[in-house]
Amino acid sequence: MLRPGLRVLCVSMLLVATACATSNDLRSDKQGVPRATKEIRRDAIARARVWSATNVAARDLRAGPAGKGAVAPFADIRCDYIEKKLDGASSKFACALQPGDEVKIKYGADNYEVFSIVAASRLLWALGFGADRWYPVRVICRGCSDDPFRQPAPQAGERTFDVAAMERPYGARAIETRNDEGWSWEEFDKLAEGADPAERDALRLLAVFLQHTDTKPQQQRLVCQDETDTRTATPERCGTPFMYLHDVGLTFGKATTFNVQHSSSMNFDNWSKKEIWDDKKRCVGNLSRSFTGTIGNPIIHEAGRKFLADLLMQLTDAQLRDLFEVARFPQYTEVTADAWIAVFKAKRAQIVDITCQP
Repeated sequence: MLRPGLRVLCVSMLLVATACATSNDLRSDKQGVPRATKEIRRDAIARARVWSATNVAARDLRAGPAGKGAVAPFADIRCDYIEKKLDGASSKFACALQPGDEVKIKYGADNYEVFSIVAASRLLWALGFGADRWYPVRVICRGCSDDPFRQPAPQAGERTFDVAAMERPYGARAIETRNDEGWSWEEFDKLAEGADPAERDALRLLAVFLQHTDTKPQQQRLVCQDETDTRTATPERCGTPFMYLHDVGLTFGKATTFNVQHSSSMNFDNWSKKEIWDDKKRCVGNLSRSFTGTIGNPIIHEAGRKFLADLLMQLTDAQLRDLFEVARFPQYTEVTADAWIAVFKAKRAQIVDITCQP
C-alpha cells in the first residue's frame, strides 16, 4: 500500500507521462501523413531491420552525419521562433531556419540532454544503428523569450542560446496507426519473427551500455526506408521497414525510476559505477526499468553480444575523444575526455571479455 505522499507523487508522474505521450512533436504536427493499418504495422515490426552495414572506423564523430541540413560543430544558427507545444520535460523550442525548414532546438547549460543526445545519437550512427541527427550549435533566435519552453509567448528582438543542439529527423515515413505511436520493447521482443536476432540483441545491449532509461513507445520510431517524402508516401506494405531509437537524451548516466535528468543524463559518477551485467552467468543486462520504460534487464544471447562487441572494438581512441568533446562532456562536467574515454573502454571490455552461454 503506497503512503499518501508517495501516492500523490506517482499520480503526478503518471499525469506527466500521459501528457508526454499525447502531446505533439515536429514529426506528428505534419498534416496529411498517411496512417498504416494495425496489420501493416505488425508486419513491419516483424520484418524491420535495426542496423545497416557501415565502416565504423571511417566515421567522423566530430563532424557528425552529413546530409541535407547538416551543420558544422558549434555553428551559429539564426532562426525565427515558432510558438508551439513540444513533447517532453527538457527545455526545447521550434524554430524556422527559413520558410518551410523547421527544426527542434534543445537549449541550456543546465539541460543535460543537450549534451547526452549529441553523444548518444552519434554513437548509434557511428555503429550503424538508426538515429536522428543532432548538432551542437549556438542559436540566435528572433522572437524567442529568454526561456521559450517555460515562457512560450513570442517577444520582440533576438535571444542568443550559447549552449544548444539542433535536430534533423531521420528522414523517412513513419509507419504508425496514430500520431507519435512509436514502438515498445515488448513489441520488439514478441513480433521479431523475420528480423536478425543478433542485430536486435545488439541494440538491446547498446541500450544497456548507454543506460537508455526513458523507453516509452514515443521514444522509438518505426519508419519505411523506401519512402523519404512523408507528404506523398502511401500506407501500403513497406519493403524495408526500419526501427531506431528516437530520443536518447537520457543517457550516459544511470536508469532511474522517474527518469531524473541530473542522474540519467551525462552523469560521470553514475555511468562509471553502473556495470553492464546484472547477471554475468546468464548474460542479463543491467538496465533498471523506469516507470515509463518498456525494457528492463534484457537477456542477451551470444550472437548479439559478439555483434555489438565487434562494432565497439572498431572505434578508436581518437573517435571516442571526438565523441565526448563534440558533445561538450569535458566542458560541462569538469571531467576530462580521458576519464570519459577510460570509462567507455572499461564498459566495452565488460561486453567483449565474456561469452554468453546458449
